[in-house]
Amino acid sequence: MRKKRRQYTKEFKVEAVRLIVEEGRRISEVARGLGINENLLHRWNKKYEEGKIEPFPGKGRLSPEDEELRQLRRENKRLRMERDILKKAVAIFSEEPQ
Repeated sequence: MRKKRRQYTKEFKVEAVRLIVEEGRRISEVARGLGINENLLHRWNKKYEEGKIEPFPGKGRLSPEDEELRQLRRENKRLRMERDILKKAVAIFSEEPQ
């Protein structure tokens, strides 16, 4: 049977990072006290320090910057496909008839 992943609320994450940043406690100490893995707390701290407006957007949601990046990549892919199609059409129509 698979072990169910624990989910943490945004408030819990912010409070855990606050203990490190504002109170100057060590990550290992806070992780041990809260019963979570140090690596997880390192990731939360890194996201928080990156200065994102919304460091912990929630389950399945992206931060506004990440969402915009995803949309721009999708649009870039679509535009490249359109460009390639037009190049092929130009090559077909520019051939001399036999």
